[in-house]
Amino acid sequence: MAEKVLVAYGSANGSTAQIAEAVARTLREDGLDAEALPAGQVSAVSAYDAVVVGGGLYAGRWHKDARRFVRRHRRSLSGRPVWFFSSGPLDASASERDIPPVPGVRRAMARLDVSEHATFGGRLEEGAKGRMARMIVKQGKGGDFRDFPAIEAWADRIAGQMTGREPDGH
Repeated sequence: MAEKVLVAYGSANGSTAQIAEAVARTLREDGLDAEALPAGQVSAVSAYDAVVVGGGLYAGRWHKDARRFVRRHRRSLSGRPVWFFSSGPLDASASERDIPPVPGVRRAMARLDVSEHATFGGRLEEGAKGRMARMIVKQGKGGDFRDFPAIEAWADRIAGQMTGREPDGH
């Protein structure tokens, strides 16, 4: 039976949710039983062998649902493999270099002995929720900066670590 992996995420405008779905899909393609769920809807992690937690970055902080998820489930998370990702830079910087986690995420990583963190570019487009988000789009600084091949390669690495196999590489 394949190992079960939860990909929990906090997303305001759907960009981080789509990244989480891509991670879960890639893990499934690599032979794991993975599902992506909004972090606020997860009541327990005990049914999962491993957990990936992702959050959109807003004003230098992880999405509140991702922060709350980590706090609420910290005891269960500390007993299993955990990976974190952030999404948010509205430029190509996440594809050009490794962006370290923001301070709050770094602290949570240390507490939980998180295996790895990755930062992926974000997406902010017309119709975004939130005053600041609308202002950024109005100033012409929005767009889609997600790098799905990099996201899939990261998920392949996770699958390889979990199964002890070399990642397939999409």
